Amino acid sequence: MSTAGGAEGAAGTERGGRHDIADWRPEDPGFWRETGARVARRNLVFSVCSEHIGFSVWSLWSVLVLFLGPEYGIDAAGKFLLTALPTALGAVLRLPYTFAVAVFGGRNWTVVSALLLLVPTALAGAVLEPGVSYGTLLAVACVAGVGGGNFASSMANINAFYPQRLKGWALGVNAGGGNLGVPAVQLAGLLLMAVAGTGSPRLLPLVYIPLIVAAAVAAALRMDNLTALRNDRRAVRDICREPHTWIVSVLYIGTFGSFIGFGFAFGQVLQVQFHDHFDTPVKAAGLTFLGPLLGSLVRPVGGLMADRWGGARVTLWNYAGMAVGAAVVLAASRQGSLPLFVAGFVALFVLSGIGNGSTYKMIPAIFRAKAGAEVASGADPEAAEQRSRRRASALIGVAGAVGAFGGVLVNIAFRQSFLASHNGEAAYLAFLAAYAVCLVLTWAVYVRPSKGRLPGV
Repeated sequence: MSTAGGAEGAAGTERGGRHDIADWRPEDPGFWRETGARVARRNLVFSVCSEHIGFSVWSLWSVLVLFLGPEYGIDAAGKFLLTALPTALGAVLRLPYTFAVAVFGGRNWTVVSALLLLVPTALAGAVLEPGVSYGTLLAVACVAGVGGGNFASSMANINAFYPQRLKGWALGVNAGGGNLGVPAVQLAGLLLMAVAGTGSPRLLPLVYIPLIVAAAVAAALRMDNLTALRNDRRAVRDICREPHTWIVSVLYIGTFGSFIGFGFAFGQVLQVQFHDHFDTPVKAAGLTFLGPLLGSLVRPVGGLMADRWGGARVTLWNYAGMAVGAAVVLAASRQGSLPLFVAGFVALFVLSGIGNGSTYKMIPAIFRAKAGAEVASGADPEAAEQRSRRRASALIGVAGAVGAFGGVLVNIAFRQSFLASHNGEAAYLAFLAAYAVCLVLTWAVYVRPSKGRLPGV
């Protein structure tokens, strides 16, 4: 008669364990007010904790590469590859992680996915020392990609807990709290450098082992499974045929791809392009965390803005701002102006965070609008709503996976630009062009007045 926590018996009935919720009606105002909000908030809190640690592990190598001095024999291009590989694996894992929630349950999979983070942290702590082969470092860095999968499963799970009117806020808080794992690990690395010097990189991953265990235990004790959330293969098949799936995924490449790509690469870019100012890893690390921190904090703001003005409109103006930010970075690079360069990059981080929130808000809104059209054509309202939620959860996984590949593209763009010209100007031009394309795409599909435009997106 009760779910986890004991007091929320009205929220569900036992089915396979005390952490399973069978009856979940977030769109019912009475249910939400009396029980639903409390249960959803509790699951959101512990979901954020686990996802936060996942992001820290995923971005671990953005810090560790700063420790890799001349004794490791790795040049700038090699370091960019070390940060590109975990980004790539994290992107690939986001699809199976999304559907794992429906197969195993949100609470169960959160526990498993948290414990999997022990593998890359233990391996990094074991191998990081001068003399280790570059191939070994590439393999260990790649395994850190398991941290990137946590985001997709967490978002799919929390999407199912909240009503439509609060999805922008809830998904923004969930993602923003997770994204804070990027600056958190960078600040931890900075503290480690200040206390122990740059000769002890293995200490950083080892610090995270007890935190990972704590996150897994907390999820096991305090989270729930929604038994109605079942893997719907038809939903996956449907969204793969849906043009909006690929349009939103492209938009998410521009926002989240920028955030995670810049988060992984910014410290290296500062060291290589402004080496006279950042002749030690500590100096670079002192600025590296600022952009990801601000970008993470404003992600819920992007969700709230989208709740109020619509995800498409906020995304459109956000891309305009990102194009301006890329132009500022390009101009600063050509002038050799460090203050302007940092200001431009911080602006890009902030805008990418806002865009992450607004773009993800568009996903449930798209399928909500489609459900409304189905009901108007005579479909059963409850069935249409269930299809909407399942398709939105599936698209969250697909868009998250495709968007994360944007981080790979960012690191590859930097690598090739620095190899060819010893600066990042070609990469900055590519980013500017990409933001312009995303702006036009958003306007043409979701903002431009037309007969076929989906209302409320």
